[in-house]
Amino acid sequence: MTSPPSAPSVFLVPGRLFRGLIDLLLPPRCLACGAVVSAPGTLCPACWGRVRFLGPPCCACCGHPFEIDLGPDALCPACLRERPRYGRARAVFLYDEGSRALILRFKHADHTGSARYFARWMARAGVELIENADLLVPVPLHRWRLLARRYNQSALLAHALSRLCGVPVAADALTRRRDTPSQGKGGRDWRRRNVRGAFAVRNPGTIAGRRILLIDDVQTSGATLEECARVLLDSGAGSVDVLTLARAERD
Repeated sequence: MTSPPSAPSVFLVPGRLFRGLIDLLLPPRCLACGAVVSAPGTLCPACWGRVRFLGPPCCACCGHPFEIDLGPDALCPACLRERPRYGRARAVFLYDEGSRALILRFKHADHTGSARYFARWMARAGVELIENADLLVPVPLHRWRLLARRYNQSALLAHALSRLCGVPVAADALTRRRDTPSQGKGGRDWRRRNVRGAFAVRNPGTIAGRRILLIDDVQTSGATLEECARVLLDSGAGSVDVLTLARAERD
């Protein structure tokens, strides 16, 4: 009896060697500058040194970093003066000159594959928030901006995070009713007025009593996230926390 033909040798290449061949042909690149790095989803040493990663100690509410540990329940002066509508906010790193390229490549240069790597960072930074969440809700883009950009970076992060942690995504829980000017302009009061009434809940039944984790790429003034939290809570959400990839330095 004739024995079956042997499998082509390409299928017998060990996984490690096969990955080495792929890396030789398509070497992994730094998420920020595009330089060749040793492993996918990492930063080169130069970019790593410029990114200021966040963690304890920080404000128990908004996550603003502290220079010294003031205790697990300590609040920053801004939250002592006026608590945000959300419960807690956490971010992976500061949005500044050192991390700007990392965000802009993801947000405007079609580097959508970075979302799965960023989600791993967010899972570590927001582990306590994720454990307490029933739904992940990305901050929506207005339809005209979504048409121009072709993707919502916050939704990409939410779906990638969901695959890691198992918390479902309600991608259409919020809708953006009007296209607001950039929040980078104006003071805090102007920013609040700018987004007032810009968001709405599509179906209150989907979020009623649920513990929501809002997902966004960058927290700037916090006005957008506070407005989203207000709308969700007014529509019956049980609680709202916030997890972002980056947060801007406070003015």
